[in-house]
Amino acid sequence: MSAARVGILIFPGTNSEDETLRACRAAGLDTALVHWNADIESVRAFDAYVLPGGFAYEDRVRAGAIAAHDRLMSAVRDGAEDGKLVLGICNGAQILLESGLAPQLDGTTRPQAGFARNAPLGKFRSTHVHVKLAIEPERCAITAGLPPGVVIPCWASHAEGRLAAHPDVLARMEREGRIAFVYCDARGEPSSEAVPNGSALGAAGIVNGRGNVLAIMPHPERDAWTFMHHDAARERARGSASAMLEPSGGIALFQGLAAALAAPVRVPAAKREEGGR
Repeated sequence: MSAARVGILIFPGTNSEDETLRACRAAGLDTALVHWNADIESVRAFDAYVLPGGFAYEDRVRAGAIAAHDRLMSAVRDGAEDGKLVLGICNGAQILLESGLAPQLDGTTRPQAGFARNAPLGKFRSTHVHVKLAIEPERCAITAGLPPGVVIPCWASHAEGRLAAHPDVLARMEREGRIAFVYCDARGEPSSEAVPNGSALGAAGIVNGRGNVLAIMPHPERDAWTFMHHDAARERARGSASAMLEPSGGIALFQGLAAALAAPVRVPAAKREEGGR
């Protein structure tokens, strides 16, 4: 059986595709960049999709709102419905929520939550953060191979990263295990001080009900090699080029994606309603 192929989707304004490509390939994934004008049938042929960061369609209206209706997203929607894995990072996460692919309470395809302007001032922030896995690893296919409560270093780099939704929706998201990652300190302790944007529930990542779509706001690919770290590991590696270039930290999420794609059991396809697609 041939290896699974991963498509990294590029919309006008995407700007983090190269870093994401390197992280995917470092995890052993057969990965290709897919531009917005690609043949849609060739896009459907990929086994998984990654939506990277940037400013798709200049973040007009709201971040991710226009890209959520791009023609490429028809392939992503159908793929997710068929059980394919989808990972959205920063702008990609915004697109997934705007498209209704997460959190998907009751299986609905309409948006139920979004990433609003950062609190308290609504300004762009770029800062180093840590996120902690807040669900059982097997709850999400991409995290199934990670240790429980794993802490991953990332860079938060956004102006619209604050999870916002109706209080009833937030309560259900928390109760039904849709909050995949929360902001924390380097020791894994969640706190309001660790949240860079005022995100509801301290949320940094959202998963859908079936566990095959993961939206994460901070960038793990920007802290996926030792030289990118802001900790003692980087200091210990000084003077050794090989140690500095060792994949680590945020690479864990891409290794999780690779492990999920290599697993013999994939997420089952959703049941389609009679008369539906």
